[in-house]
Amino acid sequence: MQVYQGFQSISENGRGSVVALGNFDGVHHGHRHVIALAADLAENLEAPLGVALFDPHPRRFFAPEAPAFRLMGEHRRNRTLESLGVKRLHVLPFTADMAAMTPEQFVDQVLDQGLGIRGIVTGADFRFGAGRAGTIGELERLCEARGIKSAFADLHGNGADKVSSTRIRKAILDGDMKAAAELLGSAWAIEGLVQKGDQRGRTIGFPTANIDLGDFVRPAYGVYAVRVRLDGEGEPIDAVANFGKRPTVDGLSELLEVHLFDFSDEIYGRELEVEFNSFIRPERKFDGLDALKAQIAQDAAEARRLLSGLSGPA
Repeated sequence: MQVYQGFQSISENGRGSVVALGNFDGVHHGHRHVIALAADLAENLEAPLGVALFDPHPRRFFAPEAPAFRLMGEHRRNRTLESLGVKRLHVLPFTADMAAMTPEQFVDQVLDQGLGIRGIVTGADFRFGAGRAGTIGELERLCEARGIKSAFADLHGNGADKVSSTRIRKAILDGDMKAAAELLGSAWAIEGLVQKGDQRGRTIGFPTANIDLGDFVRPAYGVYAVRVRLDGEGEPIDAVANFGKRPTVDGLSELLEVHLFDFSDEIYGRELEVEFNSFIRPERKFDGLDALKAQIAQDAAEARRLLSGLSGPA
């Protein structure tokens, strides 16, 4: 999959796509329905299949102080899009200038002159342009006048309605990773750099990789059976993770701590992709490090058992 940043100075090799346009955070079932319709239109027009999305997410642009809400990291998103047959990804910078564009300016400057698309597919509830003034009816009219084919996905008819992202975030907040995976089409995962911590885990026999979740939506505080990829590559490593404030050691800030099974390499500064598979128990305070160590051993055994059930033929 070829990734293009921006919509200006796109080479001829990057023009002429049929694009699915939206935010695509999480690439959930609703998004996949839009992409599937775009794939059908691309096949009919004998054009490459593309996706165009906004970065940063408009929600973050308009509400910079809003709570963390991100569902999927860039690397996992791109792998997922590529697995769906997407050949070109156009990352559109959502700036003050873009936010101020009228619907006609957006179609002219971004879609037509910029990306040079042949077709476009969005969800039936898509709005665009300054003040979200543009409707799909206006998008269809503006595109038709410029020779661009359009189609619109009725997400309600697909069983994945417009609140799918909200439902996914609620499932994650509740620690219901099974429901989140069903809505997403795959297990929910975060990406983050391993940070230096106080190394307390080493002293009790359970060294951890510490990760700040940044703008990712927060899961329920507690312990999870997880799988980890280093730098988003290679075979996953089974692990147990705790997310919370670590009340036993008087922690003050939220932190994800991941203990990788049968692994001893130095990984500070590397990026981990942590895939949440099962919730084990809520976070709680213990009477000292010995009690915490005993509980972590139980949690690790339970995580191994849960993850072993995911192995074998699909």
